[in-house]
Amino acid sequence: MRTLNKSEKIAIAIPILAAAGLVLLSHSSEAKELETVHYVDLEKYAGEWYEIASFPQSFQKGCTATKATYSANEDGTIKVVNSCNLPEKGKIKTSTAKAFVEDGSGNAKLNVQFFWPFKGKYWIIDLAKDYSYSVVGHPNRKYLWILSRNPKMDENLYNQILERVAEKGFDISKLEKTLQYEE
Repeated sequence: MRTLNKSEKIAIAIPILAAAGLVLLSHSSEAKELETVHYVDLEKYAGEWYEIASFPQSFQKGCTATKATYSANEDGTIKVVNSCNLPEKGKIKTSTAKAFVEDGSGNAKLNVQFFWPFKGKYWIIDLAKDYSYSVVGHPNRKYLWILSRNPKMDENLYNQILERVAEKGFDISKLEKTLQYEE
């Protein structure tokens, strides 16, 4: 068996190192797993939430006064009722789903199913201690909602949330505020 000389070793090492570099780049901070809150008390989380801002999605096109209501189902799942005003059509749009808690997530990772068999990841990534606001995202960082118990949110609090969301790898330039009406 012949021993490789120095230039042959270098010629073999360069493609291997280049491939390793590409693997490392593909696992950069953007690929870092999205962290959720440690624990969510589902009884406290239940109730009505107003959407303050979100990444625009086709299923919410034309919506204003968007809100979600969560309640416990007898089977341990969570009932989700989303609604919004469609001013151009003069009607209210409502959709109902069932959410399943992911085991071992401290109730912070939910899988929401609007129609069988498809489920979407609904991860609670920021939550006020008093449950006055919540931030929900998807681990691919293409979905994001900022929710509040009130239709309006203090601008300083909103900006603080934006900072934390940006640190988690979300492109906050895509965020659009939701038109809400004072009650």
